[in-house]
Amino acid sequence: MTIPFADVVTDPAHLAALYRAPNELVARKKIDHVDDGARALIAASPFALLSTSDADGCCTVSPRGGEPGFVQVLDPHRLAVPDFPGNNLLDSHRHLLANPHAALLFLLPGRAEILRVEGRAWITTDGTILDRSADSGRVPVAAVGIAVESVFVHCAASLRRAGLWDPDTWGRVDAPTTSEVVKHHLALTDPAPGPGAAITASTQGETIPDER
Repeated sequence: MTIPFADVVTDPAHLAALYRAPNELVARKKIDHVDDGARALIAASPFALLSTSDADGCCTVSPRGGEPGFVQVLDPHRLAVPDFPGNNLLDSHRHLLANPHAALLFLLPGRAEILRVEGRAWITTDGTILDRSADSGRVPVAAVGIAVESVFVHCAASLRRAGLWDPDTWGRVDAPTTSEVVKHHLALTDPAPGPGAAITASTQGETIPDER
């Protein structure tokens, strides 16, 4: 495969030369279970990103959301992420069938903390788990069960640089709606856009099912 970038890092020694080593405290922040602090962050989080990859290493990331605590901490070594119907592409699920590993990033609105959880993962239809994950009477079709191997609290630098929770930045968003982007992807606009055609920006989004 031809690499489409110049000055590519290709070995661990080159990578190590680019960055200083993490201090001991940072390295010790990784633990192998959900302790009380991590449990409290998960219970407060209404949104997480689920990352998976297939047998060839091709990755996807899928957004997951619900009421705070929608991800169930079953015990210090197991999590369950409920899966309600979305667009039914099932990209994440197909990945897990071939490569049972996953990672989660938990976000908390207005807070800069990010919690990362990694581990082995399976799709489960265990009725006890699904009943615990019911949302307003709706029981999920399945859940992603994760056997926890690593828990890590990220520093706040990335969210602070992004200004993600700063209300002063929200009104400056100038981007097309997801509906407008999808129309271009499917070439459904009339007339069909030519090279370099602009997409009208709007702050009014439309609901499109989550990626699965």
